Amino acid sequence: MDILGMMKKAQALQAAMAEMQTALENTLVEGEAGDGAVRIQLTAKGDLTNIEIAEDLLTPEEKEMVQDLILTAHADARKKAADIAASMMQDATAGLPIPPGMKLPF
Repeated sequence: MDILGMMKKAQALQAAMAEMQTALENTLVEGEAGDGAVRIQLTAKGDLTNIEIAEDLLTPEEKEMVQDLILTAHADARKKAADIAASMMQDATAGLPIPPGMKLPF
């Protein structure tokens, strides 16, 4: 067992994880609902940065529908953010002996 090699790989993984966290903070994803009537923007880490609502939805009668569209757009953006994070993690851990199903970062 090559302890020195494993330590180097662990250090490389730690550096890759730090880079990935920064990349996730700087990557923006957009979710939409209602054929673009509601759009939201998140960082790939899931932080909400912007909401856009089409003007024709801003009537009191449409309040509940707009709320539902915001939730749907948010779910759409969160899925995209999770896909990006998973892809970055796969790239960062390529070649490392990590058990299947183990989620990083912990």
